[in-house]
Amino acid sequence: MDSSARGPVNGGISFWYAHDGLPDRRPPLSGDTDADVAIVGGGYTGLWTAYYLKKADPSLRVTVLERSFCGYGASGRNGGWLYNGIAGRDRYAKLHGHEAAVRLQRAMNATVDEVIAVAAAEGIDADLHRGGVLEVARTPAQLARLKAFHAHELSYGEHDRELYDATKTAARIRVADAVGASWTPHGARVHPVKLVKGLAAAVEALGVTIHESTPVTEIRPRHAVTPYGTVRAPYVLRCTEGFTADLKGQRRTWLPMNSSMIATEPLTDDQWAAIGWEDRATLGDMAHAYMYAQRTADGRIALGGRGVPYRFGSRTDNDGRTQPGTIEALRRILTAFFPALAGVRVEHAWSGVLGVPRDWCATVTLDRATGLGWAGGYVGSGVATTNLAARTLRDLVLTGTPTDLTTLPWVNHKVRRWEPEPLRWLAVHTLYATYRTADHREESLRTTGTSHLATAANRIAGRH
Repeated sequence: MDSSARGPVNGGISFWYAHDGLPDRRPPLSGDTDADVAIVGGGYTGLWTAYYLKKADPSLRVTVLERSFCGYGASGRNGGWLYNGIAGRDRYAKLHGHEAAVRLQRAMNATVDEVIAVAAAEGIDADLHRGGVLEVARTPAQLARLKAFHAHELSYGEHDRELYDATKTAARIRVADAVGASWTPHGARVHPVKLVKGLAAAVEALGVTIHESTPVTEIRPRHAVTPYGTVRAPYVLRCTEGFTADLKGQRRTWLPMNSSMIATEPLTDDQWAAIGWEDRATLGDMAHAYMYAQRTADGRIALGGRGVPYRFGSRTDNDGRTQPGTIEALRRILTAFFPALAGVRVEHAWSGVLGVPRDWCATVTLDRATGLGWAGGYVGSGVATTNLAARTLRDLVLTGTPTDLTTLPWVNHKVRRWEPEPLRWLAVHTLYATYRTADHREESLRTTGTSHLATAANRIAGRH
């Protein structure tokens, strides 16, 4: 049986690992030990934090504890959008004033540059290509939201953002029915696994100790507890994002939201000629149940969106496997955007979880009295935000006085916990069913206004 008859590979962590290979695991913790900083989680947040701590103070004893292998979670499964979006910016503007949120946005703009610069300095070849981010509208209602979104971004100082009509959009990429687009230069395509593998190697080269296959079961002041021993440290930093609910006492802290992706076979030159996309900008849209995509370095399209958004009891997936219905739904999005690809083969499908706080705001926190800190709740915008979070955690740990980063409005933000089951399962599934219905109505009715269903869903979810 040939590969097209078998269908796509489903799971195996992600296409990015199928493409680059699973890593050899580092040894687990072998008993009780001491450190100056213990970091729980070997994804982007944990590794970037270890990197910046050791660069600032090479004498620090930094230990990273990872339950599987570095990059097993969202860091090895995401869509490869290194861009300047951050969850919660508008809420922070309401809480702390517009200028505070402008500072946060400027920090995010600079973070895209920072990641690219560090990757170059450390010799990390992560297929980075700075084509910016293009977000398209395909219905009248989406176009109205796009124009409002574009104006809103300009109000946060992003004056290099560009707004396109249908003709200018088609000159950059030929998305079916596209009526407009907004583009920002503050974004780049990246191969997520090449970045996380390179970062882990750079961290080890600095002298950081990484223990893999070492699940942390409990975090308490100055202790990270595992089945193989306890790491005692003045600072214990939780960097677990979508897997936070597995820790003792953290079940309702951040909701593990599922996101799923597919990757096509490599496209032919004729197929790329039909699509355009020569600048390789990452691609998104203005639907409520939105999609995200990139043109990979080896000529595929990797495209994602929400499938089954949440598993009861905050459970996570089995090594990235996703439902057949989700794969088919993502294929339909692919061919709706690019009808010329109706016969293209999907070679890989996978899922991952992202961390969603109850108010949809990313945060960085350190309690100096207990030594406990954390960063996350990126709501799917973590590839760049993890870097800003890590540099902020570095300053919080090493500096007793305020810095430009520790005074940003997302630092030490407090949020209430999610509702108990079955309320949160019912709420999340109802929410995304409502978003899909709203998208369908906007597309079929061709109205210029946003569906009242989506407006109500946003209000109930606490997103605005």
